[in-house]
Amino acid sequence: MIKEEIKKIVLQKNLFKDVIGQDEVKHQLKSGLMSGRNIIIVGPPGAGKTTLVKSLAESLPSLKVNDCGFNCLEDAPVCPQCLENKKNNKETKTVELTGEDRFVRIQGSPDLTVEDLIGDIDPLKAMEFGPLSVEAFTPGKIFKANNGILFFDEINRCNEKLQNAMLQLLQEHTVTIGSYSFDFDADFLFIATMNPKDVNTERLSDVFVDRFDFIYMDYPETLENEIKIVKSENNFLGSEVIFQEHMLSATLKFVRTLRKSKDLEKVPSVRASIGLYQRAIANALLRNAKEVSLQDILRSMTSVLAHRISLKPSLRHELSTEDFVKKSFDSFTEREGLSTDLGESP
Repeated sequence: MIKEEIKKIVLQKNLFKDVIGQDEVKHQLKSGLMSGRNIIIVGPPGAGKTTLVKSLAESLPSLKVNDCGFNCLEDAPVCPQCLENKKNNKETKTVELTGEDRFVRIQGSPDLTVEDLIGDIDPLKAMEFGPLSVEAFTPGKIFKANNGILFFDEINRCNEKLQNAMLQLLQEHTVTIGSYSFDFDADFLFIATMNPKDVNTERLSDVFVDRFDFIYMDYPETLENEIKIVKSENNFLGSEVIFQEHMLSATLKFVRTLRKSKDLEKVPSVRASIGLYQRAIANALLRNAKEVSLQDILRSMTSVLAHRISLKPSLRHELSTEDFVKKSFDSFTEREGLSTDLGESP
């Protein structure tokens, strides 16, 4: 059912309206969704991967399901308890799920277990109903995503054991648990993300990645798109502070220049751009100014950028990231002839 819903949603013209730019990524994702594929969106942090999937979830209609932990549909139950209730004409309590409720997120982590994902036996219920009773089984995140979207953020942080536990699930949307003679079905859309340059990750096995299509996403294609993204985050106290267009453009152009620097191993994400924008406005507010100045930007530059970049090994013994940011900004303003345009310090 979820795949049929998604096919209709994909044809909507305003799908992914919260994501600025990334037209090719949107097309690739729509194509994958139409085909019912398992998808991994590959890209650097802060590129908008999660926002993209959340936008899809918000387009899902509300859905009435059984309040059973497996999100069974009234007329098509899948869990043993709902099947038994239907067989005996016994009424089952229902709940209404919004589109956002149908979005279930799993955060990739070395601590994540198979039990977190699939479910586990409740020891108290096992004592009451028996260790292999359906009543003793507590469903995990997979079943909470039944008839919805299962979103696995940073999937390359999950270990091999967890990958193996998902193989049957990804291929058949069915889970066989321990000594249970009953297979648990789950109807969901599986979308994951990963950052290929993150070093604290696990190797994804060939048999695991073979069950996915990869969609590659990068930072905003243009400066204009990045400006729009940053402005969309102005949802705090400083909305009355003016950030001149040429100042904002120059600030974000500098961040985009750092992304192309041959001296950097790790580059600043869009979150850095948003951080500079918000911190500069906050600095202006703190001095009771109605307009952002160059000094407001400079005072936040190191705080926002230094820890978000990493120098290549050949430079690490010569320069700190803090000094690199300061020197790079000085060179940038001089090279672009922006010192005067940005205004004078107060």
